[in-house]
Amino acid sequence: MELSDANLQTLTEYLKKTLDPDPTIRRPAEKFLESVEGSQNYPLLLLTLLEKSQENVIKVCASVTFKNYIKRNWRIVEDEPNKICESDRVAIKANIVPLMLSSPEQIQKQLSDAISIIGREDFPQKWPDLLTEMVNRFQSGDFHVINGVLRTAHSLFKRYRHEFKSNELWTEIKLVLDAFALPLTNLFKATIELCSTHANDASALKVLFSSLILIAKLFYSLNFQDLPEFFEDNMETWMTNFHSLLTLDNKLLQTDDEEEAGLLELLKSQICDNAALYAQKYDEEFQPYLPRFVTAIWNLLVTTGQEVKYDLLVSNAIQFLASVCERPHYKHLFEDQSTLTSICEKVIVPNMEFRAADEEAFEDNSEEYIRRDLEGSDIDTRRRAACDLVRGLCKFFEGPVTGIFSGYVNSMLQEYAKNPSVNWKHKDAAIYLVTSLASKAQTQKHGITQANELVNLTEFFVNHIQPDLKSATVNEFPVLKADGIKYIMIFRNQVPKEQLLVSIPLLINHLQAESIVVHTYAAHALERLFTMRGTNNATLITAAEMAPFVEVLLTNLFKALTLPGSSENEYIMKAIMRSFSLLQESIIPYIPSVITQLTQKLLAVSKNPSKPHFNHYMFESICLSIRITCKANPEAVGSFEEALFLVFTEILQNDVQEFIPYVFQVMSLLLEMHKNEIPSSYMALFPHLLQPVLWERTGNIPPLVRLLQAYLERGASTIASAAADKIPGLLGVFQKLIASKANDHQGFYLLNSIIEHMPPESVDQYRKQIFILLFQRLQNSKTTKFIKSFLVFINLYCVRYGALALQEIFDSIQPKMFGMVLEKIIIPEIQKVSGQVEKKICAVGITKILTECPPMMDTEYTKLWIPLLQALIGLFELPEDDTIPDEEHFIDIEDTPGYQTAFSQLAFAGRKEHDPVGQMVNNPRIHLAQSLHKLSTACPGRVLSMLSSSLNAEALQYLQGYLQAASVTLL
Repeated sequence: MELSDANLQTLTEYLKKTLDPDPTIRRPAEKFLESVEGSQNYPLLLLTLLEKSQENVIKVCASVTFKNYIKRNWRIVEDEPNKICESDRVAIKANIVPLMLSSPEQIQKQLSDAISIIGREDFPQKWPDLLTEMVNRFQSGDFHVINGVLRTAHSLFKRYRHEFKSNELWTEIKLVLDAFALPLTNLFKATIELCSTHANDASALKVLFSSLILIAKLFYSLNFQDLPEFFEDNMETWMTNFHSLLTLDNKLLQTDDEEEAGLLELLKSQICDNAALYAQKYDEEFQPYLPRFVTAIWNLLVTTGQEVKYDLLVSNAIQFLASVCERPHYKHLFEDQSTLTSICEKVIVPNMEFRAADEEAFEDNSEEYIRRDLEGSDIDTRRRAACDLVRGLCKFFEGPVTGIFSGYVNSMLQEYAKNPSVNWKHKDAAIYLVTSLASKAQTQKHGITQANELVNLTEFFVNHIQPDLKSATVNEFPVLKADGIKYIMIFRNQVPKEQLLVSIPLLINHLQAESIVVHTYAAHALERLFTMRGTNNATLITAAEMAPFVEVLLTNLFKALTLPGSSENEYIMKAIMRSFSLLQESIIPYIPSVITQLTQKLLAVSKNPSKPHFNHYMFESICLSIRITCKANPEAVGSFEEALFLVFTEILQNDVQEFIPYVFQVMSLLLEMHKNEIPSSYMALFPHLLQPVLWERTGNIPPLVRLLQAYLERGASTIASAAADKIPGLLGVFQKLIASKANDHQGFYLLNSIIEHMPPESVDQYRKQIFILLFQRLQNSKTTKFIKSFLVFINLYCVRYGALALQEIFDSIQPKMFGMVLEKIIIPEIQKVSGQVEKKICAVGITKILTECPPMMDTEYTKLWIPLLQALIGLFELPEDDTIPDEEHFIDIEDTPGYQTAFSQLAFAGRKEHDPVGQMVNNPRIHLAQSLHKLSTACPGRVLSMLSSSLNAEALQYLQGYLQAASVTLL
């Protein structure tokens, strides 16, 4: 695409159409942009538009399109074509910083994100002048420009907060500090001076405080990994100014909004974070400053109101106290009983109250409420911070703190008892207090794993939790019901089993509650209880104990999916999956109705899949229904196919990308249920599975390979007779996969199935070409993973076609090739093979080479006989060699750039491990002994003399053990 006015005009028109609400106009426009994004100059056209277009909406649209284009295409992935040509990359990096700094804020943010995406790949090696270019702009004095630089620096450097330590990371951070730390410190001081100069100018203060927030965030990122020498030397400057900003109050910066945090609150929250970082990680250096920060933050907490806009500030301030109080050498600050009482009374109890804003979220924004409360993403809520502070204080002062709070809990419960309908919030706070007091350590998987001995959890459960759950109406006091259910969930390991069994019918009943939070918690609690393990790893709650409740459980779970707001509730679907898994054959009578409801749900959500977890558990539930039913009655597979295939066809025809990998897994499961034939409905689909477009998406590859393997296992002869013209297509797929370092193992899975199951004559003409392709890949890029797969393949080939056939095909490609493969690959690398079945295939294959391949006994290959035998004994007896060359460590885990539906493995669609030599060989060591015995009978004396003259003593000892176990001797 040329940089011409005509192209700019075309692009403008298509960008406009992508904003159209009508999908018939929008989708073709999106498809057009997708089709041209590989063209040279495309990104430069977008940048030109966002700079020069007269229409603001086009500028914004171009900036978002540009950022998403960079996100999808900038990373260069090994084995894949470079999606942006080099000249475009150079031009983008040359122009993007000045363009970003001169753009309005809305566009500046998009370009700043794009710079950080490019920076993540290219900085510092391929973009060495980025920092200098940015730092130079600090001199401009224009805070619009300065904030653009700070925002970009923040998005570039914030990854230092969660990167693993490495030399490359240290080198990069040092480079950044050398260039950035001093200018940032000078900017910090200058900005603070400007704040006092402009103390009465509201609009100037807003810009300056935006800068201070970004500076404080950058301080956190640059200090996270370790305390840099520069910041240690300049701690006085930073900490004195941070402290004075914490105590600052300027009327002009106060906002009327009760919900949204203002600039002052955001800055103080970040400073609390910075102080907590220093108190936790660099306590020795920070000690002189700590007392004044404790005082300032304490005053902040006591004087800040209950409005939502202060939530982040209050929770960060409490988190600061929590991180300080559990460090041994700050213990003295909290020892005094009156200090503890004051903290409990003035900080903890007020921040545990259930406020009007919480009630509103509970009723009107339940999804967010659940996410915060259940999944621990309430890291910045007041309650979570207060709870952490209780835990922190209990580390050294468990007795006094428990004593102080027991009084509070009792008085709250008494208040509630006087007038439940008015005072229910008192009980809510009491339950929360008991929970935070009792829980010392918690995990998502097991709930509370360590509890405070001073709190009697079972007694509290029986006296205060159960009565709420036993009340006749499930819709009364929903917050207390949710608290009660959460209590069961959290303390499931502390409450005795008989109390859990009493709770199960109560939880099933609460699946009918109107409140989204209550029925979600009930589903989640059931799911957690069903995963608990008792003695010898069996589930704690058994299918027999659940027998009386099966019908009502399934009915209420599926009914809960019809309640308003829960049609795609992932907790309910997960509970359905877990119930199936626990109840097993008890669900068979209900399967017809269950599968109908699941397929209807599948059809509905496939129109617009938006909840990945919900969808995953739905497919798991479908797989479980199939497995459980067909285990009892294999014939039932047909009725599942009838129920599911219509929906599957629609999903495949409409190209619902998120669901296609799942559909292939379920189809594999169904096809594997058939005995030894492929129904015609599957054969009709076979040619479509080989279409290259399906294989372009990484998420499709594992399930598609597995589905093709199922085709080969169940109907190789049908394919050979009725679809022989498709064999080249099948091998084409293998060829594509084998070329990729990420997917070559999938190519081998497919190839192994072809070799194992296809009639030999149907693949005869392609065999040599297959080996040539493999050798080309070996020459071009030999990785450990490829070698392991290659070894398994050649040994499987040897097992299937015989050792002589293997030797002949190698030597037909190039004379003496067989010897080279033995010497350079099999003998030195066989130790790397992992997996029981894989090792067994290799052992049987090598045994065949040793004992059924005449050239091994009487040509120049004979010198390799003993080393090969020694390698085989090593495979049996030595530990697996799992070393990987340094440069290969990251090949397998390279994530795909941009958004692509990744492959999600369905646990309940799992493929049974298949052993191709299982029927032929049970114990490969005994098989080796018997084969050597047979060989020595054919040529007496030869084997023994080779063994005694060359095999090392330890290997010989092992071999004698095998011969004894097999009760044979060598002649």
